[in-house]
Amino acid sequence: MNTLKAEKRDMTIKAKKLRREGFVTGCIFGREMTESIPLKMTKKDVDQLLKTEGKGGRVRLEVEGQTFDALIKEVDYNAMKGWVDEIDFQALVSTEKVHSSAEIHLLNADKLVAGVAQQMLHEVDFRALPSALVEKIELDIGDMKVGDTIHVKDLDIAKDKDVDLMTDLDATVVIVTEVRASAAADTDADEAADTAAEE
Repeated sequence: MNTLKAEKRDMTIKAKKLRREGFVTGCIFGREMTESIPLKMTKKDVDQLLKTEGKGGRVRLEVEGQTFDALIKEVDYNAMKGWVDEIDFQALVSTEKVHSSAEIHLLNADKLVAGVAQQMLHEVDFRALPSALVEKIELDIGDMKVGDTIHVKDLDIAKDKDVDLMTDLDATVVIVTEVRASAAADTDADEAADTAAEE
């Protein structure tokens, strides 16, 4: 599990000022905490963490002598600036189910013999104890054929008795469709048909 160091944030200092100084703001909250703790972390440490963990990932959070087993609950990206503005954490309790999400990653899409894969769903929501949390789902679609469909109920996570899925079991995850001919090919075919009709 990755470790992230954080400091308690002084709320009299505006978030914008902290971000200009190279910090990411955030907070940690949890059922067994009397109140949430506002945090600040260095951008460098957060960027390093997010190379391997995303929303739904687990991290050991060290806050001025306290250590929390935490879940990355929200990541607020600033698309204009190209960095993370805020990251929030939920302190985990071993006996408490938490709401989280797992990203779906398609594998071997380039091995499809025919057709093209269309990913309709990029993550599934669920509830589970910390020991059963799933961060990502890797789905091998290399053997799929045109017309094949995978639904949420077909995923391994749907068969995990320790996970309560929140996403609709009948929701489509990926479907393989025919590759449409290019516009130029369509035009050529139309012109050939017109010529034949004239003859």
